[in-house]
Amino acid sequence: MSLTPDLLLHGYSIGIFPMAEHRNDPEVFWVDPRRRGVMPLDRFHLSRSLKRSIRNTPYRIAVNDDFSATVEGCADRVETWINDEIRTLYVGLHRMGHAHSLELWESDELVGGVYGVTLGGAFFGESMFSRRRDTSKIALAYLVDRLRQAGFVLFDTQFITPHLASLGAVEISRAQYHNALQHALEIEADFMAPALPDAQELIQRSTQTS
Repeated sequence: MSLTPDLLLHGYSIGIFPMAEHRNDPEVFWVDPRRRGVMPLDRFHLSRSLKRSIRNTPYRIAVNDDFSATVEGCADRVETWINDEIRTLYVGLHRMGHAHSLELWESDELVGGVYGVTLGGAFFGESMFSRRRDTSKIALAYLVDRLRQAGFVLFDTQFITPHLASLGAVEISRAQYHNALQHALEIEADFMAPALPDAQELIQRSTQTS
Protein backbone atom coordinates (compact mmCIF):
# COMPACT_ATOMS: atom_id res chain seq x y z
CA MET A 1 0.00 0.00 0.00
CA SER A 2 1.40 3.39 -0.98
CA LEU A 3 1.66 6.05 1.70
CA THR A 4 -0.72 9.00 1.67
CA PRO A 5 -0.98 11.99 4.02
CA ASP A 6 -4.14 10.46 5.55
CA LEU A 7 -2.38 7.15 6.17
CA LEU A 8 0.51 9.07 7.70
CA LEU A 9 -1.87 10.77 10.14
CA HIS A 10 -3.35 7.40 11.07
CA GLY A 11 0.15 6.12 11.79
CA TYR A 12 0.81 9.01 14.15
CA SER A 13 -2.53 8.41 15.87
CA ILE A 14 -1.48 4.87 16.80
CA GLY A 15 2.06 5.82 17.83
CA ILE A 16 4.21 5.03 14.79
CA PHE A 17 6.06 7.25 12.33
CA PRO A 18 7.83 6.78 8.97
CA MET A 19 11.52 6.89 8.11
CA ALA A 20 13.82 5.99 5.21
CA GLU A 21 17.33 4.60 5.57
CA HIS A 22 18.79 7.53 3.61
CA ARG A 23 17.76 10.19 1.09
CA ASN A 24 18.25 7.94 -1.94
CA ASP A 25 16.42 4.90 -0.53
CA PRO A 26 12.92 4.73 -2.06
CA GLU A 27 11.66 2.48 0.74
CA VAL A 28 9.82 3.96 3.74
CA PHE A 29 9.28 1.94 6.92
CA TRP A 30 7.29 2.48 10.11
CA VAL A 31 9.02 2.95 13.47
CA ASP A 32 7.63 2.25 16.96
CA PRO A 33 10.53 2.76 19.41
CA ARG A 34 10.66 0.77 22.63
CA ARG A 35 11.80 3.96 24.40
CA ARG A 36 10.31 7.25 23.20
CA GLY A 37 11.76 10.72 23.45
CA VAL A 38 9.42 13.45 24.67
CA MET A 39 9.92 17.07 25.67
CA PRO A 40 7.85 17.85 28.80
CA LEU A 41 6.40 21.26 28.00
CA ASP A 42 6.88 22.49 31.56
CA ARG A 43 10.54 21.40 31.74
CA PHE A 44 12.16 23.04 28.73
CA HIS A 45 15.52 24.32 29.93
CA LEU A 46 16.65 27.81 28.94
CA SER A 47 20.32 28.11 29.83
CA ARG A 48 21.85 31.52 30.44
CA SER A 49 23.66 31.33 27.10
CA LEU A 50 20.43 30.44 25.26
CA LYS A 51 18.58 33.31 26.96
CA ARG A 52 21.37 35.62 25.79
CA SER A 53 21.09 34.27 22.24
CA ILE A 54 17.31 34.84 22.27
CA ARG A 55 17.67 38.39 23.61
CA ASN A 56 20.34 39.30 21.08
CA THR A 57 19.01 37.42 18.07
CA PRO A 58 19.07 39.44 14.86
CA TYR A 59 16.76 36.95 13.17
CA ARG A 60 13.10 37.21 12.25
CA ILE A 61 10.93 34.49 13.76
CA ALA A 62 8.17 33.14 11.52
CA VAL A 63 5.59 30.36 11.37
CA ASN A 64 4.94 28.54 8.08
CA ASP A 65 6.57 31.21 5.90
CA ASP A 66 8.25 28.44 3.89
CA PHE A 67 7.45 24.96 5.13
CA SER A 68 9.04 23.22 2.14
CA ALA A 69 12.32 25.11 2.59
CA THR A 70 12.36 24.12 6.27
CA VAL A 71 12.04 20.44 5.35
CA GLU A 72 14.79 20.94 2.75
CA GLY A 73 16.99 22.55 5.40
CA CYS A 74 16.50 19.57 7.69
CA ALA A 75 17.38 17.17 4.85
CA ASP A 76 20.49 19.14 3.86
CA ARG A 77 23.03 17.06 5.75
CA VAL A 78 25.37 14.17 5.03
CA GLU A 79 22.98 11.55 6.42
CA THR A 80 19.23 12.03 6.50
CA TRP A 81 16.13 9.84 6.73
CA ILE A 82 14.14 12.35 4.62
CA ASN A 83 13.78 10.94 1.11
CA ASP A 84 11.68 12.34 -1.75
CA GLU A 85 8.53 10.47 -0.73
CA ILE A 86 8.70 11.65 2.86
CA ARG A 87 9.32 15.23 1.71
CA THR A 88 6.25 15.09 -0.55
CA LEU A 89 4.07 13.52 2.15
CA TYR A 90 4.87 16.20 4.72
CA VAL A 91 4.21 18.98 2.23
CA GLY A 92 0.83 17.30 1.72
CA LEU A 93 0.21 17.27 5.49
CA HIS A 94 1.16 20.95 5.60
CA ARG A 95 -1.43 21.76 2.93
CA MET A 96 -4.00 19.88 5.03
CA GLY A 97 -3.11 22.01 8.08
CA HIS A 98 -1.47 19.14 9.98
CA ALA A 99 2.22 20.04 9.57
CA HIS A 100 3.91 23.28 10.54
CA SER A 101 7.30 24.93 10.61
CA LEU A 102 8.83 27.50 12.93
CA GLU A 103 11.62 29.35 11.18
CA LEU A 104 14.44 31.85 11.71
CA TRP A 105 15.23 34.22 8.87
CA GLU A 106 18.18 36.52 8.23
CA SER A 107 16.82 38.92 5.62
CA ASP A 108 15.60 36.51 2.92
CA GLU A 109 17.79 33.57 4.02
CA LEU A 110 16.38 30.73 6.10
CA VAL A 111 19.02 30.11 8.79
CA GLY A 112 17.30 27.63 11.11
CA GLY A 113 14.04 25.96 11.94
CA VAL A 114 12.01 23.02 13.10
CA TYR A 115 8.95 21.25 11.68
CA GLY A 116 6.47 18.65 12.84
CA VAL A 117 2.97 17.23 12.67
CA THR A 118 -0.05 18.19 14.78
CA LEU A 119 -2.94 15.96 15.74
CA GLY A 120 -5.27 16.91 18.59
CA GLY A 121 -3.11 18.11 21.46
CA ALA A 122 0.00 16.29 20.23
CA PHE A 123 2.92 17.77 18.32
CA PHE A 124 5.19 15.22 16.66
CA GLY A 125 8.56 16.88 16.15
CA GLU A 126 10.23 15.65 12.97
CA SER A 127 13.50 17.47 12.49
CA MET A 128 15.36 20.76 12.97
CA PHE A 129 18.42 22.44 11.53
CA SER A 130 20.86 25.31 12.09
CA ARG A 131 22.84 27.41 9.64
CA ARG A 132 23.90 29.86 12.33
CA ARG A 133 24.92 29.34 15.95
CA ASP A 134 21.99 28.41 18.22
CA THR A 135 19.29 28.90 15.57
CA SER A 136 17.76 25.45 16.06
CA LYS A 137 17.75 25.98 19.85
CA ILE A 138 16.08 29.36 19.46
CA ALA A 139 13.49 27.83 17.12
CA LEU A 140 12.83 25.07 19.65
CA ALA A 141 12.36 27.61 22.45
CA TYR A 142 9.77 29.51 20.42
CA LEU A 143 8.12 26.22 19.43
CA VAL A 144 7.78 25.00 23.03
CA ASP A 145 6.28 28.34 24.07
CA ARG A 146 3.83 28.17 21.16
CA LEU A 147 2.76 24.63 22.05
CA ARG A 148 2.10 25.67 25.65
CA GLN A 149 0.11 28.74 24.62
CA ALA A 150 -1.92 26.76 22.06
CA GLY A 151 -2.98 24.05 24.52
CA PHE A 152 -0.80 21.13 23.41
CA VAL A 153 -0.03 18.51 26.05
CA LEU A 154 2.44 16.20 24.24
CA PHE A 155 5.63 17.10 22.39
CA ASP A 156 6.97 13.89 20.87
CA THR A 157 10.64 14.11 19.87
CA GLN A 158 10.66 10.42 18.75
CA PHE A 159 14.23 9.78 19.88
CA ILE A 160 16.41 11.56 22.41
CA THR A 161 19.81 13.08 21.66
CA PRO A 162 22.33 14.76 24.00
CA HIS A 163 21.26 18.07 22.40
CA LEU A 164 17.58 17.47 23.25
CA ALA A 165 18.40 16.07 26.69
CA SER A 166 20.30 19.26 27.54
CA LEU A 167 17.11 21.20 26.82
CA GLY A 168 14.92 18.99 29.03
CA ALA A 169 13.86 16.04 26.86
CA VAL A 170 13.43 12.64 28.54
CA GLU A 171 12.77 9.05 27.54
CA ILE A 172 9.60 7.20 28.48
CA SER A 173 8.46 3.65 27.83
CA ARG A 174 6.34 2.69 24.85
CA ALA A 175 3.38 2.05 27.19
CA GLN A 176 3.77 5.45 28.86
CA TYR A 177 3.96 7.09 25.46
CA HIS A 178 0.81 5.41 24.17
CA ASN A 179 -1.08 6.47 27.31
CA ALA A 180 0.10 10.07 26.86
CA LEU A 181 -0.80 9.94 23.17
CA GLN A 182 -4.35 8.75 23.81
CA HIS A 183 -4.86 11.60 26.26
CA ALA A 184 -3.40 14.13 23.81
CA LEU A 185 -5.64 12.99 20.97
CA GLU A 186 -8.68 13.94 23.07
CA ILE A 187 -7.43 17.53 23.38
CA GLU A 188 -8.25 20.32 20.94
CA ALA A 189 -5.26 22.57 20.27
CA ASP A 190 -4.66 25.13 17.53
CA PHE A 191 -1.04 25.58 16.47
CA MET A 192 -1.85 28.77 14.55
CA ALA A 193 -3.77 30.53 17.34
CA PRO A 194 -1.01 32.13 19.47
CA ALA A 195 0.79 35.31 18.48
CA LEU A 196 4.57 35.18 18.34
CA PRO A 197 6.00 36.66 21.57
CA ASP A 198 8.90 39.07 21.71
CA ALA A 199 12.16 37.82 23.21
CA GLN A 200 11.55 39.13 26.73
CA GLU A 201 8.03 37.68 26.90
CA LEU A 202 9.33 34.29 25.71
CA ILE A 203 12.11 34.24 28.31
CA GLN A 204 9.78 35.33 31.12
CA ARG A 205 7.18 32.66 30.35
CA SER A 206 9.81 29.95 29.90
CA THR A 207 11.46 30.84 33.22
CA GLN A 208 8.12 30.64 35.04
CA THR A 209 7.38 27.14 33.75
CA SER A 210 10.85 25.54 33.89
